[in-house]
Amino acid sequence: MRKHLILATTAAVFLVGGCATMSDTQRHTATGAGVGALAGAVLGSATGGSATTGAVVGAGVGALGTYIWSQNMERQKREMEQATQGTGIAVSQTADNQLKLNIPSDISFDVGRSDIKRNFAGVLDRFADSLRNNPATEVRIVGHTDNTGSPSVNNPLSVNRAASTRSYLAARGIDDRRISIDGMGERYPIASNDTAQGRARNRRVEIFVGEPPRR
Repeated sequence: MRKHLILATTAAVFLVGGCATMSDTQRHTATGAGVGALAGAVLGSATGGSATTGAVVGAGVGALGTYIWSQNMERQKREMEQATQGTGIAVSQTADNQLKLNIPSDISFDVGRSDIKRNFAGVLDRFADSLRNNPATEVRIVGHTDNTGSPSVNNPLSVNRAASTRSYLAARGIDDRRISIDGMGERYPIASNDTAQGRARNRRVEIFVGEPPRR
């Protein structure tokens, strides 16, 4: 069993390690396959099954579980990079081929508020345009807060910020059935809450856009 686990782990490392010579889409698919293979191997071994078989199944799940990074997604990324240039909003491609917009509080929301600020509205207007041009994509909006206040305040506040963002996009013609929302409260800081600058970074909204594989 241990030998099979070692072989499966080696296969997973090979899948991920080969990414250097691949395109973006191939690289992220291989990464998903590698992670899936390793997880499948561990699960297969732990449950008394074959680690090698588990790795093969896991690789398939990992590869199929990613979004695709199409030319439309690349174009949308470039459009949002241009629209947010100089605003402090970070635009990136995630490991599973989603477009991510990380919007800090100085753009998005004031302390303790969920109404959208003027600068954020301008970005969302451009974002709505890109969503209309890419109707196959799915959107997930996640709100976050700093640790000021109690969880009973921060948790609903983070959800309300995500909901306000969805409502704004819906008012500009985007079908809200494409948009899911969530609120994480203060649970996932990206900076220290011990400073004002850190707390400002933690008060944020993250928007993810993904294009599912065609079935």
